[in-house]
Amino acid sequence: MPDGKHLVRGYLAAAATLVLWSGFSLMSRLGGKSVLTPYDMFALRLIVASLVLLPFAGSMPARFWCDAKLWTLTVLCSLIYCPLAYSGFKFAPASHGAILLSGTQPFLVSIVVWLLLRTRPGRMRGIGLACIAMGIACVAMPYFSDWSPDMLLGDLLILGSSVSWSFYAVLASRWGYSAWTQTRAVAFCSAIIYLPIYALWLPKELIAAPLAMIAVQGIFQGLVATILAMLTYLKAIALLGAERTTAFLALVPIVTGVLAVPLLDEPLGVWLTSGIVFVSLGSYIASRYGSTRLRTRP
Repeated sequence: MPDGKHLVRGYLAAAATLVLWSGFSLMSRLGGKSVLTPYDMFALRLIVASLVLLPFAGSMPARFWCDAKLWTLTVLCSLIYCPLAYSGFKFAPASHGAILLSGTQPFLVSIVVWLLLRTRPGRMRGIGLACIAMGIACVAMPYFSDWSPDMLLGDLLILGSSVSWSFYAVLASRWGYSAWTQTRAVAFCSAIIYLPIYALWLPKELIAAPLAMIAVQGIFQGLVATILAMLTYLKAIALLGAERTTAFLALVPIVTGVLAVPLLDEPLGVWLTSGIVFVSLGSYIASRYGSTRLRTRP
């Protein structure tokens, strides 16, 4: 298949992921402002995803339960990423989450690529990363005048989840599992480990939450975020590579920041607006000059 068709398909998958990831920040913040605990959010995600995917469990590759690489991907993109992200959205606004989850990915992925492959970003990609750095600095400026320990904690938790995801992005592209295999493996392996721990020891507020909130979060987090977003994301990094995909997805803050104003009543101040503009410009530059696929096998 010509490279041009690969790029078109890759960017279509990345565009779909852009929409779904923006929705993830908005819906996770909505859940964070409710009585639901972060542990409830993760449990709802895994219960719904596992039930939807259960009919396809029989077609999983043989011995996938013993595959250390699939377990590593599960830990990085689910068992570490989700609890940190949901906990962060209890304290940080959706716009901060979008910038720290998606806006920092080009930096973090470039660092991981350098650590694993010893590949440095080119000059133009470096300019894009510099623009993104300026955008993140703009978002951080309000801390100097209106510092909040809770918001800082939320941002740090979300940043930690972003670090975990960056390792997942590079390794998923490097190891070359199919999107369908990874999606099912992550859902099933996460559910087997997390749900018993949640049932026995973790705090729950499902009884106190409105049924509509439980249904909305369960459907979105389990079906949209876990299955649809994972499939489109993995397809994008398979065709574009981790660096290009994550740079393109740094556009998530501009979508999330604008939608958070009417949907979550979050302010869109001068610094945040400037940050969104710089991050978006940087993501455009970096996505054009990122590396192509990192797979070691087709």
